[in-house]
Amino acid sequence: MSTSRREFLQKTSALVTAALAAPHLLTANRPAPTFGEISLAQWSLHKALFKQELTNLDFPGVARQKFGITTVEYVNQFFKDKAKDQTYLRTLLQRCRDNGITNHLIMVDGEGDLGSPDERERQQAVEKHRPWLEAAAYLGCRSVRVNAFGKGTAEQVQRAAVAGLGQLSAYAQPLGLNVLVENHGSYTSNGQWLLHTIQGVGKPNVGVLPDFGNFCVRRESGELYKGQCVEEYDRYKAVAEWLPIIKTGVSAKTLDFDAAGNCVETDYYKMLGLLKKAKFQGYLGIEYEGEKLSEEAGIRRTKELIEKVVRSIG
Repeated sequence: MSTSRREFLQKTSALVTAALAAPHLLTANRPAPTFGEISLAQWSLHKALFKQELTNLDFPGVARQKFGITTVEYVNQFFKDKAKDQTYLRTLLQRCRDNGITNHLIMVDGEGDLGSPDERERQQAVEKHRPWLEAAAYLGCRSVRVNAFGKGTAEQVQRAAVAGLGQLSAYAQPLGLNVLVENHGSYTSNGQWLLHTIQGVGKPNVGVLPDFGNFCVRRESGELYKGQCVEEYDRYKAVAEWLPIIKTGVSAKTLDFDAAGNCVETDYYKMLGLLKKAKFQGYLGIEYEGEKLSEEAGIRRTKELIEKVVRSIG
C-alpha cells in the first residue's frame, strides 16, 4: 500500500470516528424535507455581512427571529479562517441549537479549482476543500456546495473536474455528506456539460445544486461574473436535465419582482412545477441578490413568492 493511500485511510478513519462521537453529526436518519420546505442562503445577506453589520455567528438567530426560517446555508467567505477552529464551530452550533436551526450546507468558494487540468493544482484544491467538509459534518450539514472551475477547453476541464470531484466525494462519503456543484458561470452553466460531468463522476453523493439565476455561459469580457452575457443556457431546460442529479436542495435566486410579487427573471410556477412533477424532496434555498429592495425586504418577498407558488401547485 502506498504512503499516500495509507495516510488517506488513516485520516478518513479519524474523521469517521469524530463524526460518530458527536451526536449532531448523525444526519442519516434526518427525514428528507417535504416539498416547499424553505432554507435561507447566507448570500442573501452578503451586503450586511461584508459591511460587518452582522456576523456569521448572528446568522442562525437572524434567520429564525427575523424571517421565521429554520434551515440555513452558509457561505465560507463569512468565516473564512474558522474551518478548523473547534471553539468557533462549537459556538456556532450552540447558536443553531438555541434558535432551533438545522444546517443544510456550506457553500465553499476560493479554495482552488477542482476542475484544473494541472494535477498538482487540482490536488491542492481538493486538500483545501477538506477542512470545510469536516466543518460541515461537525455542524450537521447534509452537503457542501463546490465549484467545478478550471482553465482549458470544455473537454479538458470536464475530465479534470470528474477527477477532482471523485476525490472529494471519497472524503465526503464517510462523513455522510453530498458534494454539490452549482452552475456558477462558464462551462458549469451549460446544462449538458454539468450533467455529463456529474454522470462522469458516477458517485451517489455527487450531484448538482441548481441556481435558478446562473446560466450565463459566456460574457463579452471573458470573465465569470463581470460584463454583458453573450451566451445563456435555457434555465428551465437545464433544471429539467438535472432533475436526476439534484440531491438536497436548489438555490431559489431572485433579482427583481413585478407588481404582483412574481420574480421577473424566472417563472417560479414553471420552475417549481418541474421540481414538483419530479417529486423533488429538498430545500428551496432563498437567495435574494437584487438591488431594488433591501436585503431583508428581498428575502421576505422571495419567501412570500415561494409560499404562494407552492400553495398554488399543491
